[in-house]
Amino acid sequence: MVDTAEEIFAEAELILKVKEPQLAETAMLREGQVLFTYLHLAAYPDEATGLLSSGATAIAYETVQMASGTLPLLAPMSEIAGRMASQAGAHYLERPHGGRGVLIGGVSGVAPARVTVLGAGSAGTNAAKVAAGMGADVVVLDLNIDRLRHLDEVLWGRIVALRSSVHAVEDLVPQSDLVIGAVLVAGARAPVVVTEDLVQFFRDKGLPASVDHRDLDR
Repeated sequence: MVDTAEEIFAEAELILKVKEPQLAETAMLREGQVLFTYLHLAAYPDEATGLLSSGATAIAYETVQMASGTLPLLAPMSEIAGRMASQAGAHYLERPHGGRGVLIGGVSGVAPARVTVLGAGSAGTNAAKVAAGMGADVVVLDLNIDRLRHLDEVLWGRIVALRSSVHAVEDLVPQSDLVIGAVLVAGARAPVVVTEDLVQFFRDKGLPASVDHRDLDR
């Protein structure tokens, strides 16, 4: 046990963190040290520059991949974030919280909410499961046919799984009551899927658009 972070960085050969390093921490790294943590360098270029200058070896949890391409260290956070996205979206569809008073599961005589999930990885799959479990009409978009096929197998009849395209996004998003973004390119900034025009469309309709954190697994 030591009293300060400075002592840890001065003595340790391997440093394990949960969150990305702060600039003050990258300044304490030295050549030959190994840093193992979430990095998200696409969103934090200053940290990337600091790590390069330090000479340390930095390994990002979010880029550790299995042979199958899955991201095992990111998956638990993605599961939580995906499930919370549907829960939070349902909350903000309620009129007291700024929504239009849409009950996500509908009620007798009233249609359920229409939910579009962008991305069929861990976050998107869990978001779709929760939204479908709450009774929403759910469409999931992804470029990976194998992921869509898996969703069809486990949620047959409860969701619609479609291959993503610009046309599909532009067609489905304006019809949706809730949009959940769960797209990731490992180690890079997430691509822009929903344009500013579509976001403005949501604002004009007074609808909530829920976009997950940048480190979500696909």
